[in-house]
Amino acid sequence: MSLTPLLAAPAVVQVHAFAALAALGLGVVQLAGVKGGTAHRWLGWGWVVLMSLVALTSAGITVRNGPGHYSFIHGISAGVMLLLTLAIWRIRRGDIRRHARAMTGVFIGGLIIAGGFTLLPGRIMHEVIFGLG
Repeated sequence: MSLTPLLAAPAVVQVHAFAALAALGLGVVQLAGVKGGTAHRWLGWGWVVLMSLVALTSAGITVRNGPGHYSFIHGISAGVMLLLTLAIWRIRRGDIRRHARAMTGVFIGGLIIAGGFTLLPGRIMHEVIFGLG
């Protein structure tokens, strides 16, 4: 394992990757922790900021498809932004169950599934985790 490929990548890729890793850690804390209290709310807002940063920076990452060419993973990012907005709207209306489902969906789709694609051969995170550098 070596961070060299990530540290050699463009800044937008670095911000995207480190925000995603932070969101993954914070998301696990949120999912495992006590819900509804002040800590959950504050950590939740931090997670929303991190996930928004992950989704928005993905728009600047089009290296594999050429500048301005987006893949289905960019569609996941659009879905993340939509679900985050919906989850906030739902909790503000008091719909805890649907808020939790939306946030869990963002965690699974936006971090676990999309993150899994970053481990495919030829991708930077594959080199970070499995590369010999």
